[in-house]
Amino acid sequence: MGTLGLTVMLAVATVKLSPGDQAVFAGLSMLVFLVANRLPGRGVTHFLIALSLAVSLRYIVWRITETLRFASWPEFVLGSVLVLAELYAIVVLVLGYAQTTWPLERKPLPLPDDPAAWPTVDVFIPSYNEPLSLVRATVLGALAMDWPRDKLRVHILDDGRRADFRAFAAQVGCSYLTRADNAHAKAGNLNAAMKVTDGAFIAVFDCDHIPTRGFLQFTLGWLVADDNIAMVQTPHHFYSPDPFQRNLAAGTRVPAEGNLFYGLIQDGNDFWNAAFFCGSCAVIRRRALDTIGGFAVETVTEDAHTMLKLHRRGWDSAYLRLPLAAGLATERLALHIGQRMRWARGMLQILRTDCPLFGPGLSFGQRLCYLQATGHFLFAIPRLVFLTAPLAFLLLGQNVIAASPLAITAYALPHIFHSVATNARLQRNWRHSFWSEIYETVLALFLVRLTVVTLLSPRRGKFNVTAKGGLLDGGFFDLRAVYPNIILALLLFGGIMRGAIGMALVDTSTLAFQAFALNCIWATLSLLIVMAALAVGRETRQVRVRARVAAELAVRLRLPDGHEVAAMTRDLSQGGARLITDAALDGMEGAPIRVQVPLAAETLDLPAQIRRRDGTALQIRWEPATLAEEAAVVRAVFSRADAWTSWADYPPDRPLVSLWRVLVSIRFLFRARSRAAAGRPHAAPAPAR
Repeated sequence: MGTLGLTVMLAVATVKLSPGDQAVFAGLSMLVFLVANRLPGRGVTHFLIALSLAVSLRYIVWRITETLRFASWPEFVLGSVLVLAELYAIVVLVLGYAQTTWPLERKPLPLPDDPAAWPTVDVFIPSYNEPLSLVRATVLGALAMDWPRDKLRVHILDDGRRADFRAFAAQVGCSYLTRADNAHAKAGNLNAAMKVTDGAFIAVFDCDHIPTRGFLQFTLGWLVADDNIAMVQTPHHFYSPDPFQRNLAAGTRVPAEGNLFYGLIQDGNDFWNAAFFCGSCAVIRRRALDTIGGFAVETVTEDAHTMLKLHRRGWDSAYLRLPLAAGLATERLALHIGQRMRWARGMLQILRTDCPLFGPGLSFGQRLCYLQATGHFLFAIPRLVFLTAPLAFLLLGQNVIAASPLAITAYALPHIFHSVATNARLQRNWRHSFWSEIYETVLALFLVRLTVVTLLSPRRGKFNVTAKGGLLDGGFFDLRAVYPNIILALLLFGGIMRGAIGMALVDTSTLAFQAFALNCIWATLSLLIVMAALAVGRETRQVRVRARVAAELAVRLRLPDGHEVAAMTRDLSQGGARLITDAALDGMEGAPIRVQVPLAAETLDLPAQIRRRDGTALQIRWEPATLAEEAAVVRAVFSRADAWTSWADYPPDRPLVSLWRVLVSIRFLFRARSRAAAGRPHAAPAPAR
């Protein structure tokens, strides 16, 4: 059946048609999609994927066989670069479909009924130069996990060798580990801790990732049941907004940037036994790590490389699409770019030094998934090519596609339509259409040089930390993060103006007019994407020390006179909460109260102070006086089993609605600046890796 389907697909991709007939085929293929897409079921999804691949293969076959005729060396160079970028896009499309068509949707397995049979777990919390204020909640959350006390060992791995961290560890009763040097950064820190610990399993949390109480009970079941599973990974969920969500007008109405990877791609990887370690929020079997000499130190992405080595040795992996921990997203666009540059360098290092296509131990599916992961960050050069390709004609007068505008439209339009529409069906509420283009455009010009350098010299580069926890006392436009795209926007605008002049000077019935019009449309679409990327650089104020988390919990307030009133929380943070209550509390600003928060296994009694009241809304601030009360606040805000269950509560993708939200975000790039907009970073943010 598969052979027959492939034969039909290749036949559709290679049959020759005139531009007019191709336009009819394009219209029919889009009509078929619109009808079939209304039907549910994975079989329909597979059919639409096959249709998309047939249309895209048809486009690339046409490009290679009929459009590569060049009149000059500049046309040859520019045209060849464009078709290579298109080939890359087709390969990525094929790999993406293979990777995400069958998400496994693995469920947790129960542990043995007798807790005495549960294994020992070492919890590693590596830190370098992050402030203790950032790390405290993670340590307290780890200590609160539901696991036998004699089998849970929490360790602060302090590469900064700081006295206040040592004192805090002694105060809360966890282990404090350090080493003489900082060789191999985070991977070296983890390996050093392995030498002085002996738990059967190792749970790793970045120092800002706070686990829920049930983290170990949800994840260890698979590791206990299957001795060949080396690792169970869970999502990296962020309870604070990333730069796209915070800075773009429509940012909060679209899924977070990481949701596609943790909501769909890793689940798809799991189908192929190719889910990989992401550096945090995971549990790893110590015996498996011992077979490869510990965490990988050869690249700056020790996490993915470690799992690649384990897969080569025949170990399995598992992924649970349950957010069981949460951390801080990067606050500013410049920090986001720096973080992604490290990821790009590390993945390209793996591609060059331990290419998953070659070498022993991997299945075909694993090779495809790892190739997609390590090759993803090659996107920078093709993305730049696609954005600037119309300028070859508009500014340089070079015709890089030897075909009529009608033929280009008839072949390219269905390719783009089916790619966008089919991915919208696959990605549903994990990623909305056109936002990937914004994410990539923000990074592309920064990654071009890094991509070339890393491919040529993969040993270069070192691990760097990602700053988190910073404040902005006023909004500002971060030129450092967007200046390359400002230059690109000016070039595109100039190209569009040149095209408009060209159209005005030629007869509307000529091919020249059509060529100017087509390239102007292409350049305009590129400009819209670049402008949306520029809008992310418009940093908004960040004056709240603790990010608030939406949560609706029925609580009771005990007032200073002993009376109790009912209330409902609207949001919580490590610093306070917003409540709704009908009780008459006028004139009680500054009054101390106790807030009783019922959880599944206990009722927490938290000290607080009323800050202000506005109608039925009540703002309170936690006032923990002891370490036990601080730990109770952490359990109430971060450790609840249901704390992050709403992470995927976004509507399914509707491409036209998503496009409108992109346009809305661009419009806000030009809104009037407030007085605070002249501000600059309030203070140097706290690095966190």
